[in-house]
Amino acid sequence: MHITVIGTGYVGLVTGACFAEFGVEVTCVDIDKTKIENLQKGIIPIYEPGLDNIVEKNSKAGRLHFTTDIKSAVEQALVVFLAVGTPPRADGSPDMSFYQQAAKDIAEAMSGYKVLVTKSTVPVGTGKWLREFVTEHQKSKTNFGVASNPEFLREGAAIDDFMRPDRVVIGSNEEDAIAIMKDLYRPLYLIETPIVITSLEAAELIKYAANAFLATKITFINEIANLCDAIGCDVHDVARGMGMDNRIGRKFLHPGPGYGGSCFPKDTRALTTVADQFGVETLIVDAVVEANERQRQAMIPKIEKLVG
Repeated sequence: MHITVIGTGYVGLVTGACFAEFGVEVTCVDIDKTKIENLQKGIIPIYEPGLDNIVEKNSKAGRLHFTTDIKSAVEQALVVFLAVGTPPRADGSPDMSFYQQAAKDIAEAMSGYKVLVTKSTVPVGTGKWLREFVTEHQKSKTNFGVASNPEFLREGAAIDDFMRPDRVVIGSNEEDAIAIMKDLYRPLYLIETPIVITSLEAAELIKYAANAFLATKITFINEIANLCDAIGCDVHDVARGMGMDNRIGRKFLHPGPGYGGSCFPKDTRALTTVADQFGVETLIVDAVVEANERQRQAMIPKIEKLVG
């Protein structure tokens, strides 16, 4: 099987390299000519433990290729992953311009049956939009499948997360697309990785919902930490006692200045935006976003006190 990954950022590069490690022939595409030239030389634009070795190994084996020629890359692939950035706008909604451009490029290069798979974190309904857009704009009319395959990679542990994930989520409303995706993930099926087969919309929502829940857990323990400060007890003891309950778990019970990074702030705000579009209130997630901002502000006097 030959796959193409559009976008060589964090998600795209890890995805392409790890599939090549599975034995799949992979072409990674990016419009950044300098980035592609560096990748062809083995220069990795991001730091992720083990990624450089996998890229080097599979490039030398002829399974991993890098190019700016999206037309050729799409034409030769059975599965095309969209792994471009969807950065947040000022109102919290994702900027879909890179995704939309990738969809346009794919539509113009379509030839023969392909499965178009969204790896990017996108609003619910994007898969439906992709099908309608490509159908309308493809130059040569051909059948294709659409799927959602959200990523759950942690920075610093992305290779292990891809090779030994908690689960793989495949969302599609088409049996042919699901069968091809299950075949692509066969190496993980063989090690009994749970495979969640669901609808496009559910898969798109799973990513947002998972990150929003983890953000909620972080925010909750921070509020407990503030209460512990007032009471005069150790929040770490409280967190340890909570985490021993299997229904709660130990992870994400570490008090601090609030959640940050490239995913949680973006995805919590995006989830509330999606809910607004469907006329649904998200009181808990709204409160989490507000409480997290307050937590960050509350850290300022504590830091000032420590530094004198």
